[in-house]
Amino acid sequence: MYATVESVVDLLAARHSCRYLAAFIACVGLATASESYAEWYAAGQFGINFADRLSNIAGTGGLSNPSIEPRFSSFDLANSYTYGGKLGNFIGNGWFGIELDVFHSTPNIKQLDEIAGTHMRVTSVGLNFIARYPGLTYQPYVGVGGAMVIGHISSAPNYQHDTDVTSGLNLLGGLRAFVTPYVAVFVEYKYTQATFQFDQAFGSAGGFSGDYKAQQLLFGISYHFSFFTGR
Repeated sequence: MYATVESVVDLLAARHSCRYLAAFIACVGLATASESYAEWYAAGQFGINFADRLSNIAGTGGLSNPSIEPRFSSFDLANSYTYGGKLGNFIGNGWFGIELDVFHSTPNIKQLDEIAGTHMRVTSVGLNFIARYPGLTYQPYVGVGGAMVIGHISSAPNYQHDTDVTSGLNLLGGLRAFVTPYVAVFVEYKYTQATFQFDQAFGSAGGFSGDYKAQQLLFGISYHFSFFTGR
C-alpha cells in the first residue's frame, strides 16, 4: 500500500514529537543528576486561542513569481478553543524548571469576499524554560521556549489539504495557586509565533506562506509530586 503525502508528513511530525520528548527527558536528566530530589508536575489546560491575522502572505511554488501580486496580504483567522497538557520538572524544588507543553487549536481561515474559507488546525509541541517564585500557596511564573508547530488546512472549494511542520516561539506567564499540598490551579497567558508554508494548498499551481501569531488565555489544574520526598 502506497503512503500518501499527508501520511508521510504526519509520520515526520510524530518523529519530531518524539525528539522533543527525548530532548525534554535528557534536559531533566542532566539537570537533576546532582540533586537528591526534584519536583515534577503533570497538568491539563483549557482556554481560548485569540489568533491574529495570518500575515505577510506570499506565494510558493508556481505562485512564487515576484511579478504575481498576492490578491490578499493577510487571511483573517477565527478565534477558537484550545486545550492540551504539560509535563514539567523543577530542579530541587527551586526557582527554575523545564516543561514539555502541548496544546491544540482550530483557528480556521475565514471567508475572504467571495472566496470560501477552510478549516485549519494548529498543534504546538514546545519545550519551555520556566522561572517561578516557589511560594507555598501562590507561585507566579514566566517562561520562554521553542516549539514544533504543526499546521494543517483541510480541503475546500479553493484549497487542497496540506500540512506544514515548522519551528515556533512560546512566551508565557501565569499564576499557580495550591489548593492542597499536591494539587494546584493556574491561569496562564501564552503567546505563540510561527511561519507556515503550505506548498500544496492550491494543488499543482502552488501554495502560500504566512506568519501565524496567537495569544492564549488558559486555565488548568496540575498535580505535583516528587520521587524521593513529598512537598
